[in-house]
Amino acid sequence: MKVYTKTGDEGKTSLLSKERVFKDSVRVHAYGTVDEANAAMGLAKSLTNKQWAIDIIHGVQKELILLNADLATDGADSDYRITPGHVERLENIIDKLEMQRIPQKYFVTPGETQVSAALDLARTIVRRAERCIVRLRRTETVNPPVALYLNRLSDLLFVLARCVEQEELIAKVTQMVMQVLHGSNQVDGGKNDMLEKAKKMIAAAEQKAVEIGVPMVIAVVDAGGNLVAQERMDNALLASVSIALNKAYTAVALKMSTDQAAAVTQPGQSLYGLNTTDNCRIVIFGGGIPIWENGVLVGGIGVSGGSVEEDMSVAKAGLAAF
Repeated sequence: MKVYTKTGDEGKTSLLSKERVFKDSVRVHAYGTVDEANAAMGLAKSLTNKQWAIDIIHGVQKELILLNADLATDGADSDYRITPGHVERLENIIDKLEMQRIPQKYFVTPGETQVSAALDLARTIVRRAERCIVRLRRTETVNPPVALYLNRLSDLLFVLARCVEQEELIAKVTQMVMQVLHGSNQVDGGKNDMLEKAKKMIAAAEQKAVEIGVPMVIAVVDAGGNLVAQERMDNALLASVSIALNKAYTAVALKMSTDQAAAVTQPGQSLYGLNTTDNCRIVIFGGGIPIWENGVLVGGIGVSGGSVEEDMSVAKAGLAAF
């Protein structure tokens, strides 16, 4: 059977009763408008990935086919398809959605999301279809529940659009919050990003220690002086474990390298005795260097195990890998 039949070439179409009417008749205009609303709902359905919304839309679309069959039927004795039960079903769906929807005390401007925009478009088309039926009922017979169904459907589409918007807004805000939290873990806490950099620094420092033949302990702390990573090479002095960590801590606490601290804490200098403060964690000989990134203090590296000059050279090698 061909798609084109040529039976409407003269501007007429057939109702279900086989009666021929002009295509611009009020009845044809009414069910044509409902068909238009159905297409707009199909657009909304294709845009969403929310199965609960898809189920609601698809169910209504199937009922609109029945409703259009009623509109294409001209006769008071006909067996109509849309019943008060269909109207009640829409009311039940509206009631359930209203329990989920955040109340709005303002006029809605369509277009917050693609799905809700398509639903609002369908809603306005349904309103137009309802006006067509009001006009049709003045002169012809229309199944009474049809007008009620379309009236409730426009309400359903409004509430459905708002619920979809609400879910998408919550999802968007949640995603933004998670991105911020993820970013704060990377930057503010520095745990993940700093750990990777600390591993590279320790590897570079260890390579330098191997080159000079001195087993070392290398420690890296964050901007709060908290340990990020520490490595003790084979045969490194046990005492160097705490010394390396305290060197890194001192570099952060004083915002200067430990060899600089040594220069200002000698007898007669203004900071003499500083090493006896802070529970004796302050180290005043070389091997601890603060780590700066774009002018911001992000941590410190401390090395212990050899002479002051050897510790400093290993620490500088590690810092160069940051």
